[in-house]
Amino acid sequence: MRFRVLGPLEFLDDGEWRRVGAAKWRTLLAVLLAKPDRVVSADRIAVELWGERPPKTVDNQIYGYVARLRRLLKADRDQLLVTCSPGYRLCAGFEDIDAGRFTALAEQGRAALRAGDAGTATRHLDAALALWRGSPFEDVPVTPMVQAEADRLTEARAGALEDWAEAQLALGEHAEVVSRLADFVPRHPLRERLRELQMLALYRQGRQADALAGYLELRTLLAEELGVDPGQSIRHRYEQIVRADPALTEAVSRVDPVRQLPPDIPDFAGRAEELARVSGTVSSGSEDGPPSVVVLTGAPGVGKSSLAVHAAHALATRFPDGQLYLDLAGTSPRPRDPADLLADMLGAVGVRGEWIPDDLRARAALYRSTLARRRMLVVLDDADSAGQVRPLLPSTGSCAVIITTRRPISDLSGTRHVELDVFEPATARELFTSLVGESRVAAEPEQADAILRACGNLPLAIRISGAKLAGRPKWPLRVLAERLDDESQRLDELRVGELGVRASFELSLRSLPADAVRGFALLGLFCGPVPSWVLGPLLDRAHADPVMDLLLDANLVQISGTDETGQPRYRLPGLLRDYAAETAASYPLPTRQAAVAHLLATWLDLAEHAAGHLPPSLFRPTPGTAPRRLGPADVRRRAAGDPLGWFEAERATVLDAVALAADWGLHEAAWELAVAMVPYYDLRSLHQDWLRGHEIALGTVREAGNGRGEAVLLNDLAQVQIYRDQFDSATPNLHRSLALYRQAGDRRGEALATAALATIERAHGRYEHALDQAIRALDLVIATGDQHIEAQLRNGIARIHLAQGRTADARAWFDEALSLSRKLGDVHREAVVLREMSRLYEDSGEALECLQTAHDIFDDLHDERCVAYTLLRMGRVHAGRRDSARTAEVLTRAAKVFERDGDRMGEASCWQLLGELDIGYEDPVAARTHLSRALRLWLAFGKHEPAIAVAAQLQQLQLGRS
Repeated sequence: MRFRVLGPLEFLDDGEWRRVGAAKWRTLLAVLLAKPDRVVSADRIAVELWGERPPKTVDNQIYGYVARLRRLLKADRDQLLVTCSPGYRLCAGFEDIDAGRFTALAEQGRAALRAGDAGTATRHLDAALALWRGSPFEDVPVTPMVQAEADRLTEARAGALEDWAEAQLALGEHAEVVSRLADFVPRHPLRERLRELQMLALYRQGRQADALAGYLELRTLLAEELGVDPGQSIRHRYEQIVRADPALTEAVSRVDPVRQLPPDIPDFAGRAEELARVSGTVSSGSEDGPPSVVVLTGAPGVGKSSLAVHAAHALATRFPDGQLYLDLAGTSPRPRDPADLLADMLGAVGVRGEWIPDDLRARAALYRSTLARRRMLVVLDDADSAGQVRPLLPSTGSCAVIITTRRPISDLSGTRHVELDVFEPATARELFTSLVGESRVAAEPEQADAILRACGNLPLAIRISGAKLAGRPKWPLRVLAERLDDESQRLDELRVGELGVRASFELSLRSLPADAVRGFALLGLFCGPVPSWVLGPLLDRAHADPVMDLLLDANLVQISGTDETGQPRYRLPGLLRDYAAETAASYPLPTRQAAVAHLLATWLDLAEHAAGHLPPSLFRPTPGTAPRRLGPADVRRRAAGDPLGWFEAERATVLDAVALAADWGLHEAAWELAVAMVPYYDLRSLHQDWLRGHEIALGTVREAGNGRGEAVLLNDLAQVQIYRDQFDSATPNLHRSLALYRQAGDRRGEALATAALATIERAHGRYEHALDQAIRALDLVIATGDQHIEAQLRNGIARIHLAQGRTADARAWFDEALSLSRKLGDVHREAVVLREMSRLYEDSGEALECLQTAHDIFDDLHDERCVAYTLLRMGRVHAGRRDSARTAEVLTRAAKVFERDGDRMGEASCWQLLGELDIGYEDPVAARTHLSRALRLWLAFGKHEPAIAVAAQLQQLQLGRS
């Protein structure tokens, strides 16, 4: 579909141009054509069609107009006029609209003119101007969007006419210029360039008086309407005409194009996406708009300058008047002064000596005026700040600017930022191979990968490694790989000639205040990513967000993502972390020890604070002696408001903190921090994390002879082993824990270890032994006065009696546990007791009442795991009552909760029970589906006994099928 807007609005229908009759339809089409191939929102359309008072049925009316317009245009709703939230899009390219063709032809003509090809320029500009049939959108009612587009097009037409006149004068066609401009100058009486070209054409026709009269008329109009004088260019032309300067009879001369770009990068690799974004931004400007400005940011060594130079060479043909390149020395001790830079740039374009003003503002104004009629690309490398860059920006869209900087220049308006990171592995290997040679990489692929890992895929490091190997052709890659494997020597190795990774990093630190340098170094003590608050304890201050912002702006840290609480996480990229650790190593040992201790003390406070807002847990020992440091108030609020989210966010980081404590010999902090995570691990069934953290801490407490820490860790490790039915491993751990608790005089810990041994005895069916252990644990707990654990132990004793068939005894113990829980206000323990009490009533309605009450309590407490186990128990009761629908419902709900929380055993139990019920209901297809799921989970978890049972059931189903 073709459209014309450079005059009355028309569309092409079967080879014939037609107009749109209804005013509202015409306006709607004009609005969509003003933003071709872009979504115009329904709200924007409403304002365009009705102003600030749209009708109540505005949405319906817009929909109706769109439908009628589609019928008129014979448009497919999926191809031409598309509904696209939040509005509509007219799928029309620039070649489908006369305004688009005009713009393209005018740009081609302008490019030819700048290149000195006046003949080609005239042909393109003639074709562009011939598309005009009147005023833009001539028959369309005035709306803000349409008027703005009409004004833009009118301005573009005048600019194209000026370019045409300049091209014609260069060809000696001054009579043609005088004739055509006679109609247009009165329409644009204040347009100085148009007047200047008319004056030159009149003078060349021998009409000196008319040329001078045109200038005097312009001067009068400017004084009366704007209170200003004509510009320097037309004043100079007036003076030439007054004195009949012979130069006026010559064709317009042009300054030779400026070519200042450094050589292109011959082995440039990757960056296709970033290169496309730079090219798209630079190419998107229009001559009557502001210049396109793209800012390349990134950490030191990521290749910002290489990309800028490579992109500039690729775009050079779009800027026939030349390319300026300046090194702004932003990372040096003294960044270059903008006034000096402007002097260099003015000199490059032919303004020299006494013609360069002394004042910065005057230089900037002259620079902008000089570039205003040229198509030039400006590359500003290594910028320091917006204040340094702002005077260097051209004023018109005929020019474009590429800036590189290590820190975001966010206060420079109208720019597009492109952030560079290290290479992807494939690109890193591509660059390395181009430097070293395919045969050497193919001969030692693993060593090549090791080198790239050591380089952190940082382009500068890869280039240095490649250059070093290229200069040593007889070296095996293994030699460099082994040298780089030593982190303490890595930065020394990454140097060749004048290139060095450490030197590049040092430039970034040089401009930072002392506390930011110290914060950067101390971050090297810890593996990231980390939340921003960690800088506070490292620097021994309450808040250090401004310091983190400085490091982020300097691209010395990166935002690695957003965590589960909505907070950003920060990390040190590989080689920068090596450099930070190297810098930290230069600090006195007490300084580093204090920073680590403060950080661990804060982690411990926050972990315990978050755990305190989880459902009650038995896995909270009596606190040890590790120091606590109050965490930031806002972080504590988030941890209390969403403890699970906080633990999810810090899950990996706290494990790293346990390892850090162990590395620094802070054994008390190591075991307390590992144990503080257990309520969360238990709730989410994160047994691997539980084991890993405890095993790290166990090594350091044993080395330090910390018996109480070892006792707590062994007791917790045994609990994971009990969950996994690894009773042979759990039992010796518990006996060792019990002995250590007794040595430490920790009766509460002794009670917990004894209770865990009772659990193992009950699991083996040795109920009398289990009962003895449980009673012993109860006596110890009563002596400590911890009634919450007492209630839990009474509940456990009731279960042992119930397993022995002593229902009356079980009921009495359950009642005591329930009464104590309610007396304490421990609703979570009350729900646990009710869930277990339901076993007294087998499949009766009383069992379901107990379970429903327990379910509601757990649900109110947001304890999903206990909700799931209660649903599992409900499913068994419903199954016993032969209520298939409710059984399937609650077991499916339970399985989904178990799956979400990572409790694979609970999930497997649900699917197995459902499969067994399906067999009873003679539904073999459903039985196979559910039992197969259960079998996969049991096998994945290493539960062989239930896996064998389920496999046998599946085999029976298969035999029945055959």
